[in-house]
Amino acid sequence: MPPHPAAPASSVWPIFWIFLKLGLTSFGGPIAHLAYFRNEFVLRRQWLDDARYGDLVALCQFLPGPASSQVGFALGVLRGGGLRGGLAAWIGFTLPSALLMFAFALGAATLAGPTAAGVVHGLKLVAVAVVAQAVWGMARTLTPDRRRIAIALAAIAIVVLVDGPAGQLAAITAGAGAGYWLCRGPVAQPGAELSMPIGRHAGIAALVLFGVLLLGLPLAAGVAAYSPLALFDAFYRSGALVFGGGHVVLPLLQAEAVASGWIPNETFLAGYGLAQALPGPLFAFAAFLGAQAGMTASTLAGAAIALLALFLPGLLLVYGMLPFWDRLRRHAATRHAMMGANAAVVGILAAALADPVWTGAVFDMRDAGIALAGFLLLVVWKAPPWIVVILSAAAGVMLAGA
Repeated sequence: MPPHPAAPASSVWPIFWIFLKLGLTSFGGPIAHLAYFRNEFVLRRQWLDDARYGDLVALCQFLPGPASSQVGFALGVLRGGGLRGGLAAWIGFTLPSALLMFAFALGAATLAGPTAAGVVHGLKLVAVAVVAQAVWGMARTLTPDRRRIAIALAAIAIVVLVDGPAGQLAAITAGAGAGYWLCRGPVAQPGAELSMPIGRHAGIAALVLFGVLLLGLPLAAGVAAYSPLALFDAFYRSGALVFGGGHVVLPLLQAEAVASGWIPNETFLAGYGLAQALPGPLFAFAAFLGAQAGMTASTLAGAAIALLALFLPGLLLVYGMLPFWDRLRRHAATRHAMMGANAAVVGILAAALADPVWTGAVFDMRDAGIALAGFLLLVVWKAPPWIVVILSAAAGVMLAGA
């Protein structure tokens, strides 16, 4: 049976409900989300075939941003006939985890006592295990040869020497340039043509808006001295630089939210650890940070601003690139540059694992043992992250009572 044609543009509520169900049940992180999407939309509902689904995945892995959310957004655009369908898919998929993270932010302000402190410490150790797993898996995939290992090591040196977002941007830019020159060779050829219901003018408008916000928000935030605008700017810039997977947002957000003094490092790591146990996109962590930052008149406004700002650049980019992707992906130079940028991402995440993730959570050999046990559960025994979260939180409580 051939795939069903796109639904009328008015039929966005079914899209919302389908993605809401996925947002409630899709545990396991971005790679697992892509498998859930394939089962739901390629195999079960036949919205598109495997070749075109693979094309969407390739586009979203090429662009900065949360790949699984971008794929879901693009599927909504395809099925709903345009932007309304994409927004329905994104809201449905993001809403459950965002509400849970916001609720945790409200509760985190009231946590007190040794049991609560133990739970928070256990969540910080979860972050160590999860980021170590991400570094391990991404290194095996994205740095398989000496040239890309060298790019990753150079990226570590850059972010150590140049602190904050500027160092991370410099590392990614240098990695892309090095990949263009050093990673030349045969690469996989692109697959089926991708046809989407978006005109080129709409795509150009989205790309222009992405660039205007990226360049204009820092200037506006510096001139206006308006806290909500500064919050939006910080999270927008973080979302615009997330190459290589959702976990890469950790060092970017840490540089913006912790280094600026908005959020204590221990609160940051505890929220990040809890985010591993929730279904849906990891970027929903922004709702927790925005509520905790204290940059707006209400916690709800802060959560909403941070959440929208972190997702917006990735959604603008995928919407803007859809009309042009088929031509761009056929240039070998583009793919070579992305190989280098992805290798640099491994270095950035490895540096973040050392500091602040490890230094903010591991204080003695018992902490190191719990973090190592969580890493082995994830990598060797393939345990679901929510199980590791529960076990590490329990271990933190036991340590607090010892």
